[in-house]
Amino acid sequence: MDQNTVQRAAEAIRGAKELLNGVGPATGVDSGLPDFHLMEKQASPTQDLTQANEELKDRSPQQILRWAVDRFHPRLTMATAFGAEGCCLIHMLAEIEPGVRIFNLETGYQFPETLEMRERIKSRYGIEVELIRPDLTVAEYEKKHRGPLYVSQPDQCCYDRKTVPLRRAVVGYDAWISAIRRDQTSHRARADIVQWDAKFNLVKVNPLLSWTKRDVWAFVMAHEIPYNPLHDRGYPSIGCWPCTRAVAEGEDERAGRWTGSAKKECGLHVLEQEGGSGI
Repeated sequence: MDQNTVQRAAEAIRGAKELLNGVGPATGVDSGLPDFHLMEKQASPTQDLTQANEELKDRSPQQILRWAVDRFHPRLTMATAFGAEGCCLIHMLAEIEPGVRIFNLETGYQFPETLEMRERIKSRYGIEVELIRPDLTVAEYEKKHRGPLYVSQPDQCCYDRKTVPLRRAVVGYDAWISAIRRDQTSHRARADIVQWDAKFNLVKVNPLLSWTKRDVWAFVMAHEIPYNPLHDRGYPSIGCWPCTRAVAEGEDERAGRWTGSAKKECGLHVLEQEGGSGI
């Protein structure tokens, strides 16, 4: 075994022990927010997150983010699809800790307006969102499957082009931040502010869980946060263009996702025990 391999193994073991012993990369600043320790003999730390959830339940998204930064940074990351909620969190992180790594799952099927948000975010906050792409380009993927798989097997398409890349993107991290809200779907209604994400094998932090759509847009307007112009054209929830449409007045905000099917989630935010592989 060469010296580099030994060193990498040692670092991995040290990082695991720090996490299990509650050491982690804290900043040393006392935020007044709860800490927790992951128990070495447990398969997952779900029970150890109960106290954190209890103490964070009445905290603001900014306080929850600060707790996550103090507890996990620099092994903290965030995934964003550049929705209004995600843009709110980016604005908050720019003030709390702009060094948190933020990435976008670039499936190859995103709207041009969505991809343009990357430059707008960089211009406003100096934060360069990393693009995470699948192994195969759209052309290669559709050739392999003899056509666009989103037509016949949308769950598999989401799995291949979002779930698998996300699993790779979070390797080496202890926690990831999402912008889900409890009132969006039945799966999200069962989420906690802080939870163990068995699908990706790390802690998931949901600072906006208790916010409503009204809360999000009030924050966007108050802080003049850049947002996807598709929101102004009837797209309250924006995913890949083949599987997203504008919604009519009075429709549910996620009615435009995978129209004509019962599918309302790409699989990233379906808990492992609820959805198996999440496909």
